[in-house]
Amino acid sequence: MRIPEQLRRELPADPPPPARTGGRDRYLDLLRALALVRVVLYHNFGWFWLPLLFPSMGVMFALAGSLMTRSLSRPALGVIRGRLRRLLPPMWLFGAIVVTLQVLDGGGPHSDGHPTWWWAKLAFWVLPLSTPPYATDGLHGFGGHLESGWATQLVVPLWYLRAYLWYVLLSPLMLKALRRFPVLTLCTPLAIVIVMNVFFVDQDVVYPRVWETANDFAMFGSCWILGMAHQEGLLRKIPQYVLPSIAPLVMVAGFWYLQTRPVDPTQPTDIEAWPIAQAVWSLGFVAMLLHISPSWEQWPAPLERWNGLVSLLNSRAVSVYLWHVTALVLAVPLIDRLWDVDFFFQHLKWLLTSQWFTLLVGIPLLALLVLLFGWVEDVAAKRRPRLFPYPRRPRGRRRSAA
Repeated sequence: MRIPEQLRRELPADPPPPARTGGRDRYLDLLRALALVRVVLYHNFGWFWLPLLFPSMGVMFALAGSLMTRSLSRPALGVIRGRLRRLLPPMWLFGAIVVTLQVLDGGGPHSDGHPTWWWAKLAFWVLPLSTPPYATDGLHGFGGHLESGWATQLVVPLWYLRAYLWYVLLSPLMLKALRRFPVLTLCTPLAIVIVMNVFFVDQDVVYPRVWETANDFAMFGSCWILGMAHQEGLLRKIPQYVLPSIAPLVMVAGFWYLQTRPVDPTQPTDIEAWPIAQAVWSLGFVAMLLHISPSWEQWPAPLERWNGLVSLLNSRAVSVYLWHVTALVLAVPLIDRLWDVDFFFQHLKWLLTSQWFTLLVGIPLLALLVLLFGWVEDVAAKRRPRLFPYPRRPRGRRRSAA
């Protein structure tokens, strides 16, 4: 039975509130679905303002941190094992397909002159403590249908899984630190990303793997910990006017830092290119979302029509995130074939060059990929595999509502 919101606000931070055993928080489901949609749109259009409008990565890590904390009311080792079981099988399937395609396209063990090291690095496809290996260039593009660096595009989402893995592994320690030193624990990742990108920025060339892993972890670490603090009830102890007063100032600081960066005058500044700005902006934005944080066991009437899509995206969140770039990459050669059709060439050039058309072709491809591979998420979660986990409308609901 779910604990009423009024009672949750009165619970102490230690011990943590018991895990919810029934129902779903529709608000959190909605945020996760919006984050996934925003990621797909950004990777298709590249609009610089999208990460400002909705910083998906910070939101997703905060939600994951909150859920992880709820689970840590059980023994930590079992919780970590369960999280890894849900995360890794979809990535293993994705990795098996990507690595196989690279080998078929000329990116095998002898492609970089170090076959032994190539095989050794495949271990990062099993446990992504660092970036899994991929061919950055030199592939044949399957007869010229794809760019030679197509693998670099496909593995773009993997950084999220790598950072998520480290958060999961370190969550028991972070939770203990949060309960004892809440403010210091919350600010530590933010301080790390500032120090790294101000004083040691040149080290990304010297130690690229270590730098990349540490920087991504620190960039959204405060968001993860803020989600933990929300679940612990620590934010409820703060006077209600404090968080909505401070969070906008934090966002202003992140935006100010972004505007002071050296940029190409012909292009707008993209916050995703500047870790400090992204970390600060995301922290302030997430703090506002968590402050609002209504608890929806049922959808509000205006949003009920979106229940099916939101539930589907949540059920296949890892698959959508892993495969959406692949769908967009595959859409390009399919559209290129239409240039050979006289009607499209003579009358619809505007359509073939439109990014909206790429998205229009990419969405069915993504649906197909999720249909083919999404069932792995069910197996990983020890559920009955389903090809299309769209929720059914309960029988008699309309009659009872009337």
